[in-house]
Amino acid sequence: MFDVDIHAHTRFFHWSPGEPTAYDPLGANLLAAASRRSDIDAVALTNHDYYEPFAAGAAKPQFIPGIEVTTTQGHALVVGPDPPTRTTPGTLSPETVVARAHEADCAVVIPHPFRHGTIHESGAAFDAVELNGKHPRRADRVHELAVDLGLPVVAGSDAHYPFEAGRAYTRVDADELTPASVVAAIRDGRVEPRVRTGPSERLLRQAYEYIHWAKGNSGRRRG
Repeated sequence: MFDVDIHAHTRFFHWSPGEPTAYDPLGANLLAAASRRSDIDAVALTNHDYYEPFAAGAAKPQFIPGIEVTTTQGHALVVGPDPPTRTTPGTLSPETVVARAHEADCAVVIPHPFRHGTIHESGAAFDAVELNGKHPRRADRVHELAVDLGLPVVAGSDAHYPFEAGRAYTRVDADELTPASVVAAIRDGRVEPRVRTGPSERLLRQAYEYIHWAKGNSGRRRG
């Protein structure tokens, strides 16, 4: 069994949408350090509309390749051995993203359902639904959606700042930890979502809400 944060970012709130920035290597190193403190075995790097490999710098956590694609109906997480390296936001349909991901032996997850679009209504052949670490109170709705779609539930922190890493993660039933084994476990339903809900996590979510409020007041684009 392995604990995998299926959804995390190396860029602080994506100030430059769709393009790598100087924060990438720094963010990756800090994300790895925070994940180790949370005892996470692997983290999927799922930046918006691009994938760039980074070394975790230690045996744990392992970085899993991934990308968060902005489709015509919202976001889709592609995780696995060979995700796209670049996508143009708002140009690919959910069906196209899923088809290309499956051709590359990747899994496709609906992230943060009920936010940022209607991708959960697209009818595309997704592999799982995410319980997002920013919205644990939507757990019942997420599980109901998963039942309706006949899909397993995974979990990810959706960390944009490294200290958010590991607040939600997926327990993966696998004999070895590789991108391919994570994909296989998701597709087979050998996964279990976990969300940390202690006092520190509640304070973290409150801080996150304040940061987004401040960003909205500053006129910057949300990540």
